[in-house]
Amino acid sequence: MAAFEWLQQVAPAKDFVLDWKDLTTGFKYMGESIILIGARGIWKPKQIKSIPISITSVQKSVYQDKILDDNTMHYSYRGENIMHSDNVGLREAMHSKIPLIYLHQIWKGKYFVAWPMFIIGDEPNKLLFTVRADSNYTLQDSNMLEEPATPYRQQYQTREVLVRLHQRSFREGVLHAYREHCAICKLKHRELLDAAHIIPDSEGGKPEIPNGLSLCKIHHAAFDQHIIGISPDYNIEVRQDILHEIDGPMLKYGIQAVNNQKLILPRSTILHPNKAYLDVRYKRFKAAG
Repeated sequence: MAAFEWLQQVAPAKDFVLDWKDLTTGFKYMGESIILIGARGIWKPKQIKSIPISITSVQKSVYQDKILDDNTMHYSYRGENIMHSDNVGLREAMHSKIPLIYLHQIWKGKYFVAWPMFIIGDEPNKLLFTVRADSNYTLQDSNMLEEPATPYRQQYQTREVLVRLHQRSFREGVLHAYREHCAICKLKHRELLDAAHIIPDSEGGKPEIPNGLSLCKIHHAAFDQHIIGISPDYNIEVRQDILHEIDGPMLKYGIQAVNNQKLILPRSTILHPNKAYLDVRYKRFKAAG
């Protein structure tokens, strides 16, 4: 519960994406530092003897953690020994209804964090645990949990966790690809940058880097409102009626001045914006003008 309380203090300000340093520095509890992540995916700090405090999914892991259609997750055993102490610890967490922290590596050194997560199923024949989210807990002096959530609410809350995971993964991937600056104006203040979809997710746009652009909030809004368009050959255009407006310095230097400039691209060509996606948006931009 102290871990959850600490996370509630630090994670929202970081959009629920914590650095390796945050997690390995951890928090103070009864005068000791409690570390929340380690070399093992199933992690027990030295102060805890049996039940783990966190589980981690790592990119390109040998383990096959998987998100399921019924809004649960599969989490792999450690190794193939069902009686390994890590696997026994998760089994004990399941039987005792002890909540855990879930960490998902979305980029090297960066982890999406969600809590509380519960182990709700164990399949030794498949070497898999089943995991769900449930926020129905309370930081009481007794450290006791309230009654378990209904299956419907658990599914809803797990879905919310998975949506946030996809959103944060998309943002971190796009910002990393564009070296954390706006692809139009080069602004580098991370807190002022968005990962903009080319094809919106509401239209089935995939949460992948070639469907994203790192844009400052002004240029993101201008792109979404078809004030700025980007052609399939990465040329930036400003709508004709906007080019003829007279306003303050933001319009002049922030919008009009980028007309006919080239988009700043990721170094890796496989991460460049998908030209077919840009063509769809560019046609909408031309129709709006």
